[in-house]
Amino acid sequence: MDETVKPLRIPPQISIYSDKHNIFHLVQSMVSSLVIDQPDDPISYLISWLQRSSVDIPRVLLLGPPAAGKRTVAKKLSAELKAVHVTIDSLLQNHHTHTQQEFPDKLLLKLVQQRLNEADCFNRGWVLEGIPQTRLQALSLQQGGVIPEHVVMLEAPDDVLLERSRGKLVDPLTGDVYHQTFIWPDDDIVTQRLEKEQDPPQKQRLAELQRYRCEVTGLSLAYQHILKIINGDQPHADVYGQVLAFVRTRHRARTPRILLLGPPGSGKSHQARLLSEKYKMADVCCGQLLRSVAAEGSSLGEEIQPYLDNGRLVPDSLVLQVLEQRLSQVDCSCRGWILHGFPCNLQQAKDLQESQHQPNRIFFLELTDDVCLERITLRATDPISGQKFHAVTRPAPSSWVQNRLQTRPEDCTDTVTCSLGQYRTCSAALQAVFPDSFHINADQDPHSVFEALESRLTTD
Repeated sequence: MDETVKPLRIPPQISIYSDKHNIFHLVQSMVSSLVIDQPDDPISYLISWLQRSSVDIPRVLLLGPPAAGKRTVAKKLSAELKAVHVTIDSLLQNHHTHTQQEFPDKLLLKLVQQRLNEADCFNRGWVLEGIPQTRLQALSLQQGGVIPEHVVMLEAPDDVLLERSRGKLVDPLTGDVYHQTFIWPDDDIVTQRLEKEQDPPQKQRLAELQRYRCEVTGLSLAYQHILKIINGDQPHADVYGQVLAFVRTRHRARTPRILLLGPPGSGKSHQARLLSEKYKMADVCCGQLLRSVAAEGSSLGEEIQPYLDNGRLVPDSLVLQVLEQRLSQVDCSCRGWILHGFPCNLQQAKDLQESQHQPNRIFFLELTDDVCLERITLRATDPISGQKFHAVTRPAPSSWVQNRLQTRPEDCTDTVTCSLGQYRTCSAALQAVFPDSFHINADQDPHSVFEALESRLTTD
């Protein structure tokens, strides 16, 4: 018997269908809910679960030090999302014999679990404010099945937080918190009824802040994969806008099929290499792929070679055959791919979109012509060491190396200017074919560009 384990071949159509209908996310959510809730009748439970209006019900933790603005943001966020706003005060309202400081963790966490399992939280979702306060509480909540989709942590300098904690003003009708310096109501009627909140003693404020600082690292680590830290020392509207934008993202499990587009010199090859190295995706450079196939001597390669020898464009029909073969290989089907160097015109873009290898993440790296020219025309290679240098960003280490540097003929100003003109001519058409693409400012250091790409890989 042949016991050789053959790799599982996944047809490209499966991942396209899964992406379109969010199958991976749906199955993951179903299994998670079953494991957490452990219903006696799983089938009836799943039917009820699927019949709800949306599986993307908000489950948000809003954390931060005292006076960071959690209450104001959480109240507004829960109203926007039509979710239930859950606070420590609301959990303890029937337990007047205990203060928050002396309330046992075990009982508090039990109250959290009970509250979040009630019908309104189950159906509408929840925004849990100020809980958990320690890493141990966070782990206990996770073990008890309280698994948030998003965790927001507001942050601000200690001196700002201490100033905010002094002079708070409260609207007695709504419970909204205001401050003379940091947030003031727009409505004069609200302003007239504000009441000054009693300031806690300075010693108490410092102790609460110190306690939070001791726990913040552990809290961050407990939720590091779904955590967003937001600077709270900004105008309230800016803080809330960033929180809302993050909470509205949805993390999706998908096989990445990434398309990098941009003018010559925008860094497509470099970013593709970085993504490939980190996520083990196939780096598919169309130009290199054509040269590789031609060098193999296959029948398809023999058709391509004359075009490469004469410096002519390879016909689209041959390019698509080569891409079809490469993107159907096991590494691309299982781990995903990053394609760059194709498409270069409207027809190629349409052909790619109509194929079984549709990209699910399209990025345009944006850069001005002047910067592109500077990046390309000032670069050169040392023929002895093979190292690449640039007259501005990475000059040669000595005059001896400088004198032997060689510049590729295709990097001359006239050739690059022509290539840039061709890209600009068709870039609008490419963007029309890919309307859901992301535009990344490529006039930054490569690490910042990579972070911008990475942050958009798995979110909607």
